[in-house]
Amino acid sequence: MNRLSSIRQQLTPSRVNIYFSILCFFFPPVLGSVVSFVFNGGALASVVLIATGKRRFNADRPMIWLTAAIYAYCAANLVASLVNNSFVRDAPHLIPLVTFLFFPVSYSTWSITQKTTLARIVVLSSMVACFVALLMAVIQQYWVGVRAEGGAGNPIVFATVLCLAVAVCVAGALSGIERARSPLFYAALAGTIAIIYSGSRIVWLALLIAGVAVLLINRHRLRGRNAVRLLHLLVAVGIVIAAFGFQAISGRVDFLHSDWDEMGTHGNYDTSLGIRVALWDIGLKAFHAMPVFGHGVGASQLLIKQGFHDQFAMDTGFNHFHNGFLTALVQAGILGAATLAAIFVVAAGNAARVLRNSSDPVERFGATMIVIVVITYLTAGMTGILVGHDILDSVLMVFLVCGTYLASGRQAPLTEEQALPQVMEEQALPPVGEEQALPPATQEPLRARQ
Repeated sequence: MNRLSSIRQQLTPSRVNIYFSILCFFFPPVLGSVVSFVFNGGALASVVLIATGKRRFNADRPMIWLTAAIYAYCAANLVASLVNNSFVRDAPHLIPLVTFLFFPVSYSTWSITQKTTLARIVVLSSMVACFVALLMAVIQQYWVGVRAEGGAGNPIVFATVLCLAVAVCVAGALSGIERARSPLFYAALAGTIAIIYSGSRIVWLALLIAGVAVLLINRHRLRGRNAVRLLHLLVAVGIVIAAFGFQAISGRVDFLHSDWDEMGTHGNYDTSLGIRVALWDIGLKAFHAMPVFGHGVGASQLLIKQGFHDQFAMDTGFNHFHNGFLTALVQAGILGAATLAAIFVVAAGNAARVLRNSSDPVERFGATMIVIVVITYLTAGMTGILVGHDILDSVLMVFLVCGTYLASGRQAPLTEEQALPQVMEEQALPPVGEEQALPPATQEPLRARQ
């Protein structure tokens, strides 16, 4: 009984949030869909805690604006189903929108964690995820003989979430959030190699753009000796990528050239590039047929199958149009695409304000997280999935919640009966309990800071 009481005393709200945060940033590339169970399960628990008065609903202006944009997108999809009288058909496809609806309650619970603690958890968990992802990618590439897909089960999804982890490692090292910079740069390199093994060409571009953005955000730190170190690092990274990734990169480029030749010269659309072009053509025609409210979120698969049969004499099926905004246009019309764009515009606008006005490293790191996720999703979504995938939806909410809180949120107070343990934990930064809560692989970098 005493042992059970001791365990309960150790599981304070702050420490539970630490464990939860570690899982949310470590799981996406490693265990894939498990992150959606973790995030949605935590969100359900947050609903119960707020409803019972054990947590306080934390609402500040940036969170409210972002919540409004997210809820508007969900409403647009619901309206599309009602207008098309297809609510019953679309119901299974509307249920995943619950992940988006959890945004404000997840924000309220996550914001009880001290900002410095959360920022370091984000960085260190992403670092470990990069190393493990490379191990999985090497096994899949050389032993299994398939494109690296980690635990996500899909090379593009794996590369997308891993791109976020790589960029976070670079941001954490450059921003000063974590003083042990070398392990972070090694982790970023490991994650980059894993992304190359995934063969996801559009994510290669996303990683490049996100990396440049992180460097520009932290350019004030890249002076003198730091600039020389960065130059040496970039040269080393280029050599390692050339050594490990040349064959994968050249092979994917050759495939792209071959696909283009097949489509342009022989009219063959049964290739990776050809199928995407066919999907875009089908999607644009479907959008023109119902431009305002779309066809409903559950209509994509039928429209695609029928379009391939009628226009290209192919028996091919997909549930999205390999372009995030085109998929939104077809499913929910202009209203759906506009509200989806609003989510990223509102998030990016908040990040820009923080980066322009704040010199606090934690706030700037939170804003950088938002910039990273906006760039990565919008770039990868040009030829793939933007939203509508359980892993991508959950990770998007994780980054928007944590990034917004770190950038411009305020820490939420606990209820009176929980306030004393929380104060005791925050007497020193970072608390002993937090170091113990991190995985063993992350404890050495944490001690290096101390």
